[in-house]
Amino acid sequence: MVNGKIWLSSPTMHGDEMKYIQEAFNSNWVAPLGPNVDAFEKAMADYIGVRSAAALVSGTSALHLAIKLAGMKPGDIVFCSDLTFSATVNPVSYEGGHQVFIDSERESWNMNPEALDKAFKKHPECKTIICVNLYGSPAKLDEIRDICDEHNATLIEDAAESLSATYKGRQTGTFGRFNAISFNGNKIITTSGGGMLLSDDEDAIKKARFWSTQSRDPAPWYQHSEIGYNYRMSNIVAGIGRGQLKHINEHRELKKSIYIKYKEAFSDIPVTMNPYLACSEPNFWLSCMLLDESCEVSSINIINKLAECNIEARPIWKPMHLQPVFAGHDFISTEGDVGGEIFKRGLCLPSDIKMTTQEQERVIDIVKEILHAEG
Repeated sequence: MVNGKIWLSSPTMHGDEMKYIQEAFNSNWVAPLGPNVDAFEKAMADYIGVRSAAALVSGTSALHLAIKLAGMKPGDIVFCSDLTFSATVNPVSYEGGHQVFIDSERESWNMNPEALDKAFKKHPECKTIICVNLYGSPAKLDEIRDICDEHNATLIEDAAESLSATYKGRQTGTFGRFNAISFNGNKIITTSGGGMLLSDDEDAIKKARFWSTQSRDPAPWYQHSEIGYNYRMSNIVAGIGRGQLKHINEHRELKKSIYIKYKEAFSDIPVTMNPYLACSEPNFWLSCMLLDESCEVSSINIINKLAECNIEARPIWKPMHLQPVFAGHDFISTEGDVGGEIFKRGLCLPSDIKMTTQEQERVIDIVKEILHAEG
């Protein structure tokens, strides 16, 4: 590990990335757009199984354009996964919408379909839903989509963390009308920063590309009839993505082996690993641990102890309904505050695919030592 530190999830480069970066330099395509962007979009759409994709500067920008494409207007209610990173829900605020947060279920920590159904009973006017696949584990996507269809609402799938994961044999990032993925530095593959909007609606993707290049009209001068954004991915960044995509299945298998090793090692202590649905195959982006309610030690105590040993671990995402910026927003649950419980008792363990067996065993030994000492 760099500087002797065991990281949570750092980029893993292979060398293929440089081939495409060098091509960009040699052809002087050192700008937004270019051959790497076109090829990366096509390769990712083919891999995921959608008709069209727009490469953008971030997963957040992909979600922003998805919300615009869904037709959300200022003041509209949007149902959002509660247990997530704020990037999932912030774009609703960009467009003047109002988030209503849907609690998690325990089987996958994702949006609870029963809570979603309850939310529609309370807010039948809602027409947009953003559902997350947390830490790379698919949500109950069929059930959620069926509920959305029943209410004539648009599903946006936030697959930022779940690239290469499957639900009932089908890739995530294909269940929503619009879908977003992320290539942030800590994701399963990276472009350093970047994201992509995916859809079978090719006209919608064309519109997203238009918006993402400052909505420049096809005129001989700089003319704009709509507000646009500087959201398009650069040709250099896309070159990194093309090289990374060649290794995505390898990365997923390494992530899975890390998860399995933790799960087996922790079988005799009062913790469980982040769960997933039997009909799904996660990408195991981050291996997370949930302390039993009987544990006297806190998750923050474990994180701090690991930090003292130069090991990076992090808390579970703090649910959106507990965030100060969203105070007063409605929170819909059917069984208490599931996301709040997971946040309180959970933590993300080092899941870096460059972590050696010996380094992972060191993490395991420290965690077990802490819990045994407290027990």
